[in-house]
Amino acid sequence: MKVLAFGASNNKQSINQQLAQYAAKQVPNADITMLDIDSLEMPIFSDEREKQLGQPEQAQAFYKAIGEADLVIISFAEHNGSYTAAYKNVFDWTSRINMQVFQNKPVIMLATSPGPGGASSVLAAASGSAPYFAADVKGSISLPSFFDNFDMAEQKVTNEEFNSQLLNVIETL
Repeated sequence: MKVLAFGASNNKQSINQQLAQYAAKQVPNADITMLDIDSLEMPIFSDEREKQLGQPEQAQAFYKAIGEADLVIISFAEHNGSYTAAYKNVFDWTSRINMQVFQNKPVIMLATSPGPGGASSVLAAASGSAPYFAADVKGSISLPSFFDNFDMAEQKVTNEEFNSQLLNVIETL
């Protein structure tokens, strides 16, 4: 199974990138591609820029990567209760290529933060809107208090409730 995984953040030390990678490694026999949102930096989307630039290569590459995957795993970082500007911009540009950004692929949506909320606000927004963009959301799981529930040396989640929920979702694939 080809798994595309990424943290929806352009932070080089993204805890969401680490969580997405951990989740992808739980998929049996996965061929994992880790995407770095920072590599998809583009001008801030606007109608005027779209008329000038067309569809940037980065948005086309993102859309193609989703199309080539059998499963997409996204872990959302939360900035002020919403998406990071970096992810939102990539998503906005890509939605102009095709509103069915997720191309009916199965998607596991995750989120984490250093605090007890676990980025649950952005996860709820992402999960709620995903079907409008042709995502087949298989699961939506938040990991609260990342640094209390993730072993940085072992690169693994230590929270058994989260692990159980994640494995239950993976078993449905």
